[in-house]
Amino acid sequence: MVSNDVYHNISGKNKQALLLESLRVLKKGGTFAIHDLMSPMRYGDMNAFRQKLLDMGYEKVDLFDTTKLFFRSPAEARLLGLKGSTLLLGKKE
Repeated sequence: MVSNDVYHNISGKNKQALLLESLRVLKKGGTFAIHDLMSPMRYGDMNAFRQKLLDMGYEKVDLFDTTKLFFRSPAEARLLGLKGSTLLLGKKE
């Protein structure tokens, strides 16, 4: 049996620590999707966090700038107050 978790709008001061604790209980083969406004001020360096997950043995971890994927332009995302909209997807080995 595998587990799948979907997260949106993580609260707290140390969001990376909260994500690590949540992902710790994810079963082997489980997938996760985390979508939020992941500005460096809110989440820190998410590229480094992605690499940390890979170093910890996560099979696949991708980081997508959704301001480029779901809006006509990054300017439209800013106008809507969604600058930094990012999706983190992964799978635990």
